Amino acid sequence: MVRIVTKFGGTSLATPERVLSVARRLVAYHNEGNEVVAVVSAMGSATDDLLTLARSVNASPPARELDMLLATGEMVSMSVVAMAIASLGVQAVSLTGRQAGILTTSTHNKATISGLRCDRVRQALEDDTIVIVAGFQGITDNDDITTLGRGGSDTTAVALAAGLGADRCEIYSDVDGVYTCDPRVVPRARKLDEVSYEEMLELAAAGAGVLQMRAVEFARNFGVVLLCKSAFSSNPGTTVKEATMESAVVSGIAYDKSEAKITIRNVPDSLGIAAVVFEAIASSGINVDMIVQNISENGFTDISFTSPAHELPRLRPVLDGLLERLGIREYLVDDTIAKISVVGAGMKSNPGIAAKMFKVLAEHNVNIEMISTSAIRISVVIDGASTSGALQALHTAFGLDADDLFEETQLSAEELAAKAAKGR
Repeated sequence: MVRIVTKFGGTSLATPERVLSVARRLVAYHNEGNEVVAVVSAMGSATDDLLTLARSVNASPPARELDMLLATGEMVSMSVVAMAIASLGVQAVSLTGRQAGILTTSTHNKATISGLRCDRVRQALEDDTIVIVAGFQGITDNDDITTLGRGGSDTTAVALAAGLGADRCEIYSDVDGVYTCDPRVVPRARKLDEVSYEEMLELAAAGAGVLQMRAVEFARNFGVVLLCKSAFSSNPGTTVKEATMESAVVSGIAYDKSEAKITIRNVPDSLGIAAVVFEAIASSGINVDMIVQNISENGFTDISFTSPAHELPRLRPVLDGLLERLGIREYLVDDTIAKISVVGAGMKSNPGIAAKMFKVLAEHNVNIEMISTSAIRISVVIDGASTSGALQALHTAFGLDADDLFEETQLSAEELAAKAAKGR
């Protein structure tokens, strides 16, 4: 008997037909003699719809109440999937994050998992029941519902796989696996059969949306092997695990257009000023990514950094306070940038990757505004309008192009069966 934890994203559950397709897949696993747990996201655009609803009555909804509202999206999914499984003659039970024993910190909207109490899930599995768990949510010590941030259902699934000692953890979405780049932007992107935790962490941090970064961290820390697959095809997917052989120089290229670049002008170049600036930003719970400080001139300098664009409404008051407090002249905001990252574990032992990246961008008239690096990643900030051309040029230059163009498919279970019967 194999214990399987699966996760299905919102696109996989967007319609009643897709819900039934997911139910059939889970029932098939169950009928093979496996113990099955499914973590589900909210159906289709439900989370966005709930956010719109909240902001229609309060432009800045209280974090606790927002969590109470957003958690209902996954609760709808878990119930509907359990009903669909029951219609197929198999016993299923739906559990909220609290009922499944997902314990979290008290930071609303972006809580982290602090513990697991999986007794109820284990008991249901022993009773030959398929368990459907609401992803993205948990409960604090004070019995407050929390959510884990966008993509949090991935983390729920990985945590349950670790806590239950699952044999497999399968993450289903609307793509076949992890690609060398977003195939919707770079049509010759190639699907990877395998990628290491470290590479996947860098790709996720750089904007690749296949897996939530925290889910990959959890998987690495607890040795959970992940299989990323499409809910709409029978393709084998991509395995995420410890590196087992010498890695390619460059594994993939990611991009992120969700950040803004902020430049604080004429900052006094004195001891501790940078600490004052970034402590003020951190105390507001705002994340900062890339940071560049220019060379001092006449006792003043400029500091540029990137931060999520959606944080700008909270960031501006902090910066306004710093202007008054430190006598800074002004700050500039550019929310039209893109961050492009070249990632590969093989970069550690291959010099010249950065030079090649910069040369390719220059040859395509793409100006670099900021640069940051790690052992297996080089990231640059460019004008967002140049994103597509830059990605395709780099993808070709680093030998990542596939022979065939990407063809997006979202086939139903019936369509897949018909296709297999025809031998195509």
